Order: sequence, then C-alpha cells, then structure tokens
Amino acid sequence: MRVLPLDHPGTADHRTPGRFLWWLATGQWRTLVMGMFFGIVWMSSQAFLPMIIGKAIDHGVADRDGRALLGWAGLLFAVGLVQAGSGIMRHRYAVTNWLTTAYRTVQLVSRQSVRLGGSLPRQVSTGEVVAIGTSDLSHLGQVMDVSARFAGAVVSFLLVAVILLRTSVSLGLIVLIGVPLLMLLITPVLRPLQVRSTHQRHLMGRLSNTATDIVGGLRVLRGIGGEQVFHDRYRRESQETRQAGVQVARLQSVLDALQVFLPGVFVVLVVWIGARSAVQGDLSAGELVSFYGYAAFLMIPLRTATEYANKLIRGHVSAKRVCHVLALDPDLAQPAAAAPAPAPGSELYDARSGLRVRGGRLVALVCEQPDESAALADRIGRCGADTTTGVTWGGIPLEDLDLAEVRRRIVVSDSGAVLFSGRLGDRIDVRGTGEVERAIATASASDILDALPEGLDATVTERGRSFSGGQRQRLVLARALALDPEVLVLVEPTSAVDAHTEARIAARLRTHRAGRTTLVTTSSPLVLDVADEVVLLSNGVVVATGTHSQLLADDADYRRVVARESEEVAQR
Repeated sequence: MRVLPLDHPGTADHRTPGRFLWWLATGQWRTLVMGMFFGIVWMSSQAFLPMIIGKAIDHGVADRDGRALLGWAGLLFAVGLVQAGSGIMRHRYAVTNWLTTAYRTVQLVSRQSVRLGGSLPRQVSTGEVVAIGTSDLSHLGQVMDVSARFAGAVVSFLLVAVILLRTSVSLGLIVLIGVPLLMLLITPVLRPLQVRSTHQRHLMGRLSNTATDIVGGLRVLRGIGGEQVFHDRYRRESQETRQAGVQVARLQSVLDALQVFLPGVFVVLVVWIGARSAVQGDLSAGELVSFYGYAAFLMIPLRTATEYANKLIRGHVSAKRVCHVLALDPDLAQPAAAAPAPAPGSELYDARSGLRVRGGRLVALVCEQPDESAALADRIGRCGADTTTGVTWGGIPLEDLDLAEVRRRIVVSDSGAVLFSGRLGDRIDVRGTGEVERAIATASASDILDALPEGLDATVTERGRSFSGGQRQRLVLARALALDPEVLVLVEPTSAVDAHTEARIAARLRTHRAGRTTLVTTSSPLVLDVADEVVLLSNGVVVATGTHSQLLADDADYRRVVARESEEVAQR
C-alpha cells in the first residue's frame, strides 16, 4: 500500500479534463490494475455461483447423488471464500485509489497555490479553491474507486453471456444484445446531467466565496451595518444553488430509477424466456434455476456500468475545475536570464514615485491615501501584478532579478497578512532559523505568550481567529522580524494596537533592524519619530523628505496628515 501524501505528486497533464483523469489513472496504474483484478475475480465468482447451484440441482438433487451434491456444495463454498477474499482486497484497493487521487489533487492544487502566490486571489475566487477541497476531491476519487467494480462488471457480463450461449443461443444473444441496448437507453440522460452538474458546481464555488467573504469581514460588516445586506445576498445565492441542486437531483433520480427499472424488465424477460424453454423441455430444472440466478446477477454489472457513467460525468466536471486552476500562470514570471544579484546594502529606487531607500536605514513612508503607499510597497517587494515595476535595486531592474532571490532578500508584510493554523512557534519561525523570542519581544507580543498555557506550543486556529486584531497584528510583525530579511517592508504594522504598545514597538524596531534596510508605511508619529528618514507621498509621487521633526516644522501637508493620526492615537 502507498504511503500518503506522496513525496511528489508529479506534473499533471491539465490540457483537458479527460487527459487529467487519464494522467491520474496512469500515475497509480499498479493499484488500479490490482483493484481491477480483484474486482474481476470478485464479480466473476458471483457469476459462477448460479451455474454451480444449477449443477448441484441437476447432478445432486435430481439424480439423488449425495457424493455429487457434496462435491458441488464444496465447490460452492470454495468459490464463496474466493469471492469474500477478493471482495475484501477489491475494497482495500478501491479505498487506496480514492485516497491516492485525493492526495495527489490536494498536493497539485497546494503546489500551484504556492507557485501563484499573490496572483491566485486575483485570478480565481477563494470559493473555487475551497470547492475543490470539499466536493471535487470526492468526485475524482470516486472515478478511481468505481473503476475496479466496472472492470469486474464488464468481464462478468461477458462471462455470463458465454455461459448462456453454450446453454441457449437465444438467451445468450438476448444478453449480449440487450445489455448494450439498455445502456443506450440511459445515455440521453447523461449529457443533460453533465451540463446541470457543471452549472451547480459553478454556483457552489460562488456561494463558498460569498461565505468566505462574510466570515472574513464580519467585524467590518457589523461596524457599517452591512450584515443584513450580505445576509440577503447569501440567501439569494444559496437558493440559486439549491435550485440548481434540485435540477441535478431530478435527472439523477431519473437515472437511478432507470438503473432499477430497465435491468428489472430485462430480468423478467430473461426469466420468462428461460421458463418457456424449461416447459418445452429444452432446459433442465437446474439450468432454469441457473438462468434465474444469471438474470438476477446481471442487475449488478448493469447498475455498476451506469454508476460508472454517472461518476465519470461528475469526475469530468470536477477535473475541469481543477484543470482551470492548474492552467493559471503567475502574474510575475522568471526572467529568461537572471541578472547578477545586487550587493548587500544596495539602494532601492522607485522611478514612478522618486522614492530612494538607502541600505541599512529605517525609512518611514507617509501618505494620506493608504492605497498609494501599499501599492508602492508591493512594487518594491515585486508582489503586485505589474510585470514592470520601475524599481531598481543597486541599479538593476527588479524584474531582471531571479524571483526566488528577491523573495529571499526582500520581505513585504502587509496589513492583510494572516496566521495559518498550526503550532504557534512554527507559524512565527517559518524558516526554522529565526530568533523567535527576540522577534516576539520587539513586536511587544510577550504578553500574548504569557496568556497561553502552552506558550509557543499553543495551536493557532484558522486565520488566527482565536486572537484579537491587535494580537494577530503583533504576531504577524514578529513573524516578519523572525525572518530577518535584508530588506523588510512593513505596511501599517501598528494600526490595530494601542498607543503604549505602539510606542514600545517603535522604540524596539529601530534597534532590532539596526544595519538592515527597513521601509515602514505609516502615519503614526510614534513610529515616524524613530525613523532615520521620513518621506511624504502625494498622488503617488514623493513631495517631501526629511526627519519627522523637520517635516513637522516645514510642511503643512505633512502636519495635517500626522495631526489626524495623532488624534487617532490619543483615542486609542
């Protein structure tokens, strides 16, 4: 059995949903083949049982031969044991195939999410990615799960047809021709089912995205009184999704009914023809019992075949959504030939705004419009969607540098950063080499650890929801500091903390980052006062540069922005 998750999921063929399903199958062909083998043995054993029972009746009961009856009974017991053992193994391989498909898909999507980085939420909704992990995994796994039984159904159907042909050509032909005809009668339902399933899958992704937005912004919604608006919106979308689900269920119920009705009619036909042959003396009593057993058994491969078609349709719909995510490309691409990395302490220059950040200095960026300063921070960290940033580092355009090198040496921690679930110490020290305690002290987060009985071993809940907004912000700051990058860009790192905590962070930040380049976007006078240099940004362009005290004395616009912040700090 495989050890999951896999060390590497492989490189998926996501050109079409069919190719993706085939790629999944070939990647686990050994367990699929074993599952099919045991599925064939399991269902073929069932196919032989009616024949053995019929022989026992003819040669044991009818001929009053106790030894023959005992021999056929022993053979029936042995085949039953084979069926039971092969059924157990078939199920084990079916579960293995299901899990392997699910794990490989999760690993593929997770790896793609990491590859896309900040491009992911700009290209696909959160709900789409969530729906892959909630419903699509199951549908893809079920395709591999049912494959073993489908192989057994095909082989057992052919086996029964051969047995019937050797006994009665007419009954054998009825089986060989009738079963494919029954499948053709079901196919008109399959195409509409696929269309409706695709529409339902789209609505489920949209609904998941709406739910994620509501949960993530619940505090804001309460603050502006928008809960009812989003509640009504969610109700409308959920009703649309429900109606789409009902449309799928209607067709599904028709398909399920046909899976019972058509094989039932077929069984009645085969039994009736067999009974007529027995009355006419063409079949013995044992052969008649066998034919009835075959007719009843044929319902199993028939239903398995229609189940396979149904699950293949759902799997195809899910594979299409997975292929869509896997086909996305990052906004930022690696340069064809990466330029040599700049020397440590090199100057950063943004041509669009005129901002210069000299190496080893703590620079504060002030802007009345936070979006402008945040956009500038993204350009410096090469985190935005712009393929040409206009930023140079040591005279080298940032887009000409190896992206991994930029990510390693320049870290941007914005106000939207969150904590992943897991052990707190691991979530702060993401590289496993940082000075966690020192980073926590600088971020003034020691009181958070003191309140946790497990300390750094405490478990962080999803998105850090067990912490308050100020606590999360301080822990996110500690995480950025623990990385200790050459260039650290902090976007509004103290906007959610009180004035006393902000003063401690500002004082400790300067010492902590001594000799390293740090750019902080803020309008807090407490942080501005410790900066080596303060830059005022207006309409995306640098309009003033100096120390905090100099700009307070010389620039009215700067005083206005900082004075407003001072009032907010006093209120905090």
